[in-house]
Amino acid sequence: MKTSRLVAAVLAVALHAAASAADTPAADVPGASDHPLIRRFAGSWLAGQHVSNWDAAVLPGSTELSKADSRQFKEPLNLEGKVTQTLYIAPRGKAALEVWRNYEQALNAAGFKKRFSCERNCADLYFAWWKSSEPTKGFNWAKGDITTLTGSRYSLTSALSVEDGRMLVGTLGKPGQEATVLLYNSLAANASTGLVTTYVEVVEPKAMETGQVTVDPAALQAGLAAEGRVTLTGLFFDTGKTELKPESKAQLDAMAELLKSQPALKAWIVGHTDNVGGFEANEKLSLARAQAVVAALTAAPYKVDAKRLAPKGLASLAPVAGNGDDAGRARNRRVELVAQ
Repeated sequence: MKTSRLVAAVLAVALHAAASAADTPAADVPGASDHPLIRRFAGSWLAGQHVSNWDAAVLPGSTELSKADSRQFKEPLNLEGKVTQTLYIAPRGKAALEVWRNYEQALNAAGFKKRFSCERNCADLYFAWWKSSEPTKGFNWAKGDITTLTGSRYSLTSALSVEDGRMLVGTLGKPGQEATVLLYNSLAANASTGLVTTYVEVVEPKAMETGQVTVDPAALQAGLAAEGRVTLTGLFFDTGKTELKPESKAQLDAMAELLKSQPALKAWIVGHTDNVGGFEANEKLSLARAQAVVAALTAAPYKVDAKRLAPKGLASLAPVAGNGDDAGRARNRRVELVAQ
């Protein structure tokens, strides 16, 4: 049975826990559905979802946190691909552990490869997770709230909590095509609601669509003349990495041609990031990417004089868009050519 183009050989995870139809809450998020790999605990309400056809995601790689900052992961997983984030509320009367064990057993039966699991004292991991990625940011929410279900005054945006929280991260799929899965469940808002929330994030490996931007040296010159800087939209890096990808060649060719035609031009190569992850890590990443561009231009075959180029890294200090959605974050992840 085909479940997706990327993981066609993997059976969908079906959860068989019994649930009364009377406990099923309001309608799911319009247009939302379970991910083909991981279906909901029976009778659960799909209360929120966000799907990005291609984006970056930062997940914890272990339960260990940075010694320098307890709100950062020691081993972050920097991923790219199709990102599906879904939040469910289980039927009334179900315990968090019951929901957790059903997901765990179904995943294991489908060949899940566990990277780590946290079932006790997961509060620090939870808060680091929220700081690094704000997991429900940009969600589409169903109509209704926890208040209408329990009499407690909590919105759906408060459904995930640290109360009785558990987290599991691992992969599912064929070697080389594995989807990375994060599962988190907790009490909805707090113990008073009597409900259980489950959050499932699936990151499927998928190449970014390229060829959407053409590179013209004249356009670079026009941008410099108009604003003193120009965004280099044809430079590509893997998430969290500093090595230029081969498809950056067209942009490098255009930059080298511009510098050759303007022998007096000196420029800063400035790296920028979105606000996902810690600032210090993003500052280092943005500088390292700028340095990679300078290194490429000053090496063969371009051999631009190194005195004409200076790398800088500004992390998220100079956004050109809001970081509240995928489109804004994508615009903020960039390298610029700035005239000195």
